[in-house]
Formats: sequence, C-alpha cells, structure tokens
Amino acid sequence: MAENSIIQTIKSVLAAFIGVQSNQNRQSDFEKGSMTTYIISGLIFTVLFVFAVLFIVSRVLS
Repeated sequence: MAENSIIQTIKSVLAAFIGVQSNQNRQSDFEKGSMTTYIISGLIFTVLFVFAVLFIVSRVLS
C-alpha cells in the first residue's frame, strides 16, 4: 500500500473540513493514509481557521 503524499493529505483534510469529501476518497484515506498525519493536519488547519476568524473579526470591529 502506497502512502498518501503531503498534497493529497492536505486536499483530503480540507475537503473533510468543509464537508465535501467523497466516500471513495474517504475510504482511500483510511486504507493508505496515516492516522497520525491526518490528526496533526486537522489540528493545524483548525488552529489556522480559528486565527483567521479572529483576525478578520478584529479587523472588522476596529
């Protein structure tokens, strides 16, 4: 089984993050990907999202 590339991992995490992940891609992620990689990527994107929202809100309110 080939391991998913970093680009494929990022695409999968972003697609899952916004809720458009296809069932075929999800199954492929579970078969080929590393759970640790997806957890770390998910945490990183969540933190980036929170900081982006905070930045936008602070700019709008100032």
